[in-house]
Amino acid sequence: MVFKRRARRMRLGLGCYRVGPTWLWKALLVFVAIAFAGQLLGVIYNKSLQQDRSWWLFSSDGQGPSLGFCRPHSHVMFLKTHKTASSTVLNILYRYGEEKDLRFALPLGYQFGYPLPFNAHRVKGYRGPRVAEFSIMGNHMRFNKPEVEKVMPADTFYFSILRDPVALTESSYAYYKAVAPAFRKAKGLGDFADNPQKYYDPHLRNNHYARNLLWFDFGLDHNANFSTTLTQRGEVAIRRAFKLILVSEHFDESMVLLRHALCWPLDAVVSFSLNARQQKSNGGSSWVDKAAAAQPPAMALTDNQRQKLREWNSLDWHLYQAFNRSFWDEVDRFGRARMDQEVVLLRTRRELLAKACLREGGRPVEASRIRDKNIRPFQSGLVKILGYELQPGLDNATRQACLRMIRPEIQYKDLLDARQFPRAAPQPAQAPPPAIPAGGAYMRKGPSQLRTGELGVEGERRMGEEERDWDGSRLSRSNNNNQTLVRDRGGREGKRNIR
Repeated sequence: MVFKRRARRMRLGLGCYRVGPTWLWKALLVFVAIAFAGQLLGVIYNKSLQQDRSWWLFSSDGQGPSLGFCRPHSHVMFLKTHKTASSTVLNILYRYGEEKDLRFALPLGYQFGYPLPFNAHRVKGYRGPRVAEFSIMGNHMRFNKPEVEKVMPADTFYFSILRDPVALTESSYAYYKAVAPAFRKAKGLGDFADNPQKYYDPHLRNNHYARNLLWFDFGLDHNANFSTTLTQRGEVAIRRAFKLILVSEHFDESMVLLRHALCWPLDAVVSFSLNARQQKSNGGSSWVDKAAAAQPPAMALTDNQRQKLREWNSLDWHLYQAFNRSFWDEVDRFGRARMDQEVVLLRTRRELLAKACLREGGRPVEASRIRDKNIRPFQSGLVKILGYELQPGLDNATRQACLRMIRPEIQYKDLLDARQFPRAAPQPAQAPPPAIPAGGAYMRKGPSQLRTGELGVEGERRMGEEERDWDGSRLSRSNNNNQTLVRDRGGREGKRNIR
């Protein structure tokens, strides 16, 4: 009897034991389901937050102060002068054109036949005036307005940028030391400044980097003797051709003027310094500066040597002084207080984007430290060219927007080229030094006269030059200085006079 009671209790106990875990398992399953749903919602929320963050980062305050009633310029020509922060400006044009799906006037290589005067047939895909519309042109060239006008629409906005000739020569010496004979022969920049005539031969290729480089880039005779009449004529010609001349030393103010002139949003002109050697830390007004704060011995200059360089580059010095004055006249018309406010907004925006996009606190780094080899800048000269590292963990939209701002000029040109000419997309390759033109020696034929109101109509020509466009058609040049490149698909050479 006792045994039966114990057995019954055991069965009841086991039954109670089985009921308990059933409810516990149900409660546990409900808890797991809730936790999983919360985690799933969290992932969705985080993705949404990242997208919102990307939208906020590149939309909040990205338009900037009101521009009033104006229409954005979509036809823009930028004369990319050398060693003037022009690579940073070109990045601005590349970004805007890519985002707006505009058509670029791109060179066959990386420059428009520089240092030869620009010719319309050096534009990839050019088939004659008004056959195809190009919106943006900005790669290195020696300016030749009659030829540029064959490519760009009549309503094109022309602008360029200048720099103090002494700072420009410092940068040019560091960058072109190996390719400019005048620089290569000198023991240092100070040695060159003490006696430029000792090292300078106007007949040698690439020596234009050593004297009046701005004057040369504008298509003028950089070896002409200085005279007030000559410089005034050159200045007038530039003013007629260009609607705006920026100043590298006042880069942020320049970007504000450019933004209003083009009727572009603030983010369109916010930039990081590209192709820079080193940035100054003296708290100057220019965020972009390619002159080193502490120059190596080979680059050091005394005040007397700086003055000698101004005299040696007297044509450039006149241009810089004249357009620096007109630049500040333009700022006065814009309003000094208004300019100060917009510069603060631009710098604040740049700092925000730098913190969001870049490692190392937004500072440029040596190319060897950049993990992504596709965004390492091209190296040339005595010093290292710096680039940027992107922040890890960026969502795709933010990463692409940040990448546009730091993509080096050569890689960006290749990307745009591949998109615009998909059948003829160039293979990524290390670009040759931009200072060395292909083929023949660069010889000066003698002094030439500047026609009032025209730029780039005179200059050096190379004898027997032949090139091929992207589609294989031949581009040939006659040895007659009054004749220009012509295109012949059948391989026959032709001639056409320049008007």
